[in-house]
Amino acid sequence: MNDEDRINEIKNIINYHSDRYYNQDNPEISDYEYDQMMLELKELEKEHPELITLDSPTQRVGGSAKRKGGVLVKHNVPMLSLQDVFAKEEVYAYVNKMIEELDDPTFVVEFKIDGLSMSLRYVDGNLTVAVTRGDGIIQGEDVTENAKVIKDVVKTLKDKVPYLEIRGEVYMSNDAFDKINEQQELLGKKIFANPRNCAAGTLRQLDSKITKERGISLFIFNIQDIKGIEFKTHTQGYEWLKKQGIKVIENYVKCKTADEVWSVIQDIGEKRGTLAYDIDGVVIKIDNLEDRKELGNTSKVPKWAIAYKFPPEEKETKLLDIEVSVGRTGRITPTAIFEPIRLCGTSVSRAILHNQDFIDDLDIRIGDIIVVYKSGEIIPKIKSVVKEKRIEGSKEFKIPEICPVCGAPTVREKDTADIKCINPNCLAQLERRIINFVGRTAMDIKGFGSAYVKELIRLKYIKDIADVYSLFNYREELVDQGIIGKEKNTDKLLDAIEKSKGNEAQMLLTGLGIPNIGKVAAKSIMKHYKSIEDLQNTSLEELQDVSDIGEISGLCILKFFEDNKNREVISRLKDYGVNMAVGDVTSEDNKFDGLTFVVTGTLTTIGRNEATEMIESHGGKVSGSVSKKTSYVLAGENAGSKLTKAQELGIEVISEEELVNMLK
Repeated sequence: MNDEDRINEIKNIINYHSDRYYNQDNPEISDYEYDQMMLELKELEKEHPELITLDSPTQRVGGSAKRKGGVLVKHNVPMLSLQDVFAKEEVYAYVNKMIEELDDPTFVVEFKIDGLSMSLRYVDGNLTVAVTRGDGIIQGEDVTENAKVIKDVVKTLKDKVPYLEIRGEVYMSNDAFDKINEQQELLGKKIFANPRNCAAGTLRQLDSKITKERGISLFIFNIQDIKGIEFKTHTQGYEWLKKQGIKVIENYVKCKTADEVWSVIQDIGEKRGTLAYDIDGVVIKIDNLEDRKELGNTSKVPKWAIAYKFPPEEKETKLLDIEVSVGRTGRITPTAIFEPIRLCGTSVSRAILHNQDFIDDLDIRIGDIIVVYKSGEIIPKIKSVVKEKRIEGSKEFKIPEICPVCGAPTVREKDTADIKCINPNCLAQLERRIINFVGRTAMDIKGFGSAYVKELIRLKYIKDIADVYSLFNYREELVDQGIIGKEKNTDKLLDAIEKSKGNEAQMLLTGLGIPNIGKVAAKSIMKHYKSIEDLQNTSLEELQDVSDIGEISGLCILKFFEDNKNREVISRLKDYGVNMAVGDVTSEDNKFDGLTFVVTGTLTTIGRNEATEMIESHGGKVSGSVSKKTSYVLAGENAGSKLTKAQELGIEVISEEELVNMLK
């Protein structure tokens, strides 16, 4: 891959993750991983300035503001991002440069809160508008009604200045976050990955009652604009804001030298884990406001401040035990149990150890002091063992040679690191198969939780996935025994089971639990075959003609259907009335059959996910790259290299409106 291709690839990856972070409040990678990609892009563009385009992530501030129930509002003052630095040398270089350029500058060092940026505007002392950062330059989302219910937001100022605009960070304390996730778990709802996601989603709620109940907080960190009063320094502005009852960033420190600045950064880093909220770095600002005016801004960042970003948070803890569990395919998975620690805003005490090879490679022993981090700031993982702290008597661990659930032998699969229970009737495997079958990614039977699955298996009502549809025959018994609850709850679950019979065949295929066949592969397969019965009688050669299906996946499918027990289950599912076939598609529903689309840029009317669903539901395919096989490119705002390539290849480019019209 040459540098130009790599630049285009990184742009696409960054744009995807920017949308996840700024617009969906659901990032998939850590800030550190995102920052490293941005650094690589900057370096490549520095080497090849002729390849810099206006739509490059390096040339803009944030995401693209999207309408999510609120109204988009123009920024009076741009909500710029800060220049990130990651090393001591970069901090010293910046501070010393400012000392050379300015007359005896003072630096303010303060927490960089990990939350969502918001500006508040006051007219004649009264709060009139609250707006999110959005794209940072042109517009953000109006969240005024939600801002008014945040306890830290002052609605009326003591000093009735003609105009004030202040900027702050909306965040959620760790205690508030833990309480919300406890409630989500009790209600059987999805828990939030971290406080930042929860705070961002809460601020953008359509119902301000939910915003109020969740108890998000706000720190103000800058006066964007003010009329009727003047300050000489940033910290003077802070003192005035505090007199208005406004909560500003706490524990800020004024410094004169690079050594002082770095000392404060180190102190903050050491205290980071003891704070009541998450911070992901430290901001270094010029205090004098005239100096700020003199320095000015680039198109993207102010020159009077930088942000030192902490590396991914890691903590040491003691490994207490290693537990093993049995999955739906019989795979034995070891899990580390360690003394609870707080990482990225949540308490963690478990981490997957993958397999015996992983344990052996790191030489992990029970009783060791281990280093734990969060992958993508979400999934706990073990990085290493602190061997110099290893105690005498620490125990080596081996995955048992017999299944911990059924007592059958375990064996290591050929050419893999997996160790499996060989008993297909193992209760643990059955439990996981049923949970997979009724779960959201497969048959999506509402209300069929894992507790019900375990109890129904224990009482022998369920012995395979087909038995799920026999539960109606035992309605009276289920009600009498209270397995699912009272009559109303039982009927509700039985109705959901009945409704699932009409699901698309691809959902059933996902639910069968064939190794290597997930939701995406199942969808591709059922575009190729008319029914599950057709799939049962296929060949490896035909399977390999299906996109997303290689030799290994194909062999897994053949092996599954060669088993007479599996064929019997399929037959019983059909007898119960479960849909096995892809429905007859009318010409209207199949308008995009055989067509490949590429979606690029920011879609402002229907959204990227909705556009993808529209295309796929009408028989089309959505690809991530433009080629000669591409039929159409759906281009939104700020479309970049994909649009250019489409024009070079003579591929038709359409708008959102044109896509909708194609389906009329």
